[in-house]
Amino acid sequence: MNLRLLALAGVAVCAVALPLAVASAGQVGEEAASPRPSVSPRPSASPDAKAPSPSPPGLGLATAARCGPELTSPDGIEAQTCVLTQGERTWARTYYRNTTGGALDAVLSLMGPGRRTVQIRCAVGAEDEPGSCETPRAATRGAPADHTAVAEFAARAGEGPLLLRSGSNSAAPTGS
Repeated sequence: MNLRLLALAGVAVCAVALPLAVASAGQVGEEAASPRPSVSPRPSASPDAKAPSPSPPGLGLATAARCGPELTSPDGIEAQTCVLTQGERTWARTYYRNTTGGALDAVLSLMGPGRRTVQIRCAVGAEDEPGSCETPRAATRGAPADHTAVAEFAARAGEGPLLLRSGSNSAAPTGS
């Protein structure tokens, strides 16, 4: 008799669980790209608080990168500079590694059509760790190929010579 009760109880549980599983799975033929909005189990702390964005801005957009060659100076700076474009936004980024043993300054410039230039200064630490520096993202003017970037690395506070200049459109070095 106990087995019969357990079997009946199992049927009842399945009868309740099955509609819940179907309801949470969604309708047949619904596309996965259109997720249902989630409902928070409790209200937000303040009535003015905004709900978090379901995904970070720009997620899913391809980013095009146009980079110059990786360069190394005899003084111990390694760098590569790129122009990046994502959707209608363009910015410059330089990747570097400082093996000089001292802190440096870098100036990164993004130049576009109509003599438009964005420039940013970056402090390059003395650690022998890879780093990067980038300009703010701005509306793309003209074609992405109309933009170039240049990074210049020098001793801090301008107390020394230029150690390395790296560009997004630099030709790869050729041996001769």
